[in-house]
Amino acid sequence: MNADKRRQIFARLAAANPEPTTELEYRTPFELLVAVMLSAQATDKSVNLCTRELYPVANTPAAILALGQERLEGFINRIGLYRSKAKHVIETCQLLLERHDGEVPAERAALEALPGVGRKTANVILNTIFRQPTMAVDTHIFRLSNRTRLAPGKDVRAVEDKLLKVIPAEYLLDAHHWLILHGRYTCTARKPHCESCIIADLCEFPGRTVPVSE
Repeated sequence: MNADKRRQIFARLAAANPEPTTELEYRTPFELLVAVMLSAQATDKSVNLCTRELYPVANTPAAILALGQERLEGFINRIGLYRSKAKHVIETCQLLLERHDGEVPAERAALEALPGVGRKTANVILNTIFRQPTMAVDTHIFRLSNRTRLAPGKDVRAVEDKLLKVIPAEYLLDAHHWLILHGRYTCTARKPHCESCIIADLCEFPGRTVPVSE
């Protein structure tokens, strides 16, 4: 895919959704950190259902530590891997209090040192909270990038690096949100909705169900 097509893709996504954001519900950096930690192999909808009950009771590192792992599990047991996630959240709360005065750090190394926080979670926090030009590649973005040929790669890191290289600079801060939403609702896994896709004529997917404009 050439640079002109890529620019057109992001221009259209930006016009359709000028202020994109995550679908995870949060009010503070810490609330988003916990929500992203819970979202691994879970839908944003299921995470929001849990945090709507959890955060009115405990939404700071100290409050969740006081809650304890067993009670925390009771709030999040509707999502997958909830026991290990609860353990990681508790351990992360402890480290945030010990090393960062209870605040979410703005540095990648410090974020990735937290239990249960990998590169993708760190990228979400750095981009959404601290407005750094990072790219968290999830299953939706990986699929879309390869299917459309926007930024093909054999693994998520290869796709991440390619996207950061080819996305026009003026679109980079919001690109993660545009791509994840487009992959989640339009460029879906089993049956992409090519007929309603606003970038279908720019897509290089051989199996698209609408013709490319000549």
